[in-house]
Amino acid sequence: MSDPRVISLEKIKVACQNCSLASFCLPLGLKQGDIEKLDQIVKRSRPIQRGEGLFHIGEPFQNIYAVKTGSFKTFIQTEDGGEQVLGFHLPGELIGLDAILDNRHGCSAKALETSSICKIPFNQLEVLSTQLPSLQHQIFRLMSNEISKDTNMLMLLGNRSADERLATFLLSLSRRLAQRGFSATEFNLSMSRHDIASYLGLAVETVSRLFTRMQQDGLLKVDRKFVRLLDMERLDALCEKNPHCHGKQLLP
Repeated sequence: MSDPRVISLEKIKVACQNCSLASFCLPLGLKQGDIEKLDQIVKRSRPIQRGEGLFHIGEPFQNIYAVKTGSFKTFIQTEDGGEQVLGFHLPGELIGLDAILDNRHGCSAKALETSSICKIPFNQLEVLSTQLPSLQHQIFRLMSNEISKDTNMLMLLGNRSADERLATFLLSLSRRLAQRGFSATEFNLSMSRHDIASYLGLAVETVSRLFTRMQQDGLLKVDRKFVRLLDMERLDALCEKNPHCHGKQLLP
């Protein structure tokens, strides 16, 4: 029996046209021949180990990255040497779009677990998008989605209580995983409590206390990083005042 923790290189090298994530990534809306043209510029890398950096803040912008397997976080360094987490990225999602404006990365990206990516040279993608209107439209759609997620995050941090923030985060993660064919109620949190706290603008102690309280209240069950959501309706009620809580994808 193969070790499920080991990523097969054959799976990493699956072409865009046969990729199960095509409906979330750049190939969405492209015709068969256009997908083949896109696939010609995509570069697929070796597995990236947990804690390994994908790019660092200030580096010249050359590529955007599509998450193939695993997960990543984007973050900036704080003045005290810590990390301010900006987002978590799951399979099918793109990383690096924010660097297009300044031609340099404004944040760093790091693997949260053993992961793999598809690297797409932006200069080649830009040329190809002028030839394929459907690809250009998809790039615009994905950039618009990034702006929308940033707006939703600002609203969450500005107007929501601590328990509403955590409930919203868990439901968002649940929906994003379900869209990708994973369980919506049982999953491993690849990010640490510290990362979650940083992302939600809370103290680590607050996040730990909220997990404990939600477990005592029968909303969920936690075993280290494994989470089982037991009462989706009550979790949803915690963030029902948030008009974006019921969207297809609330937070990054």
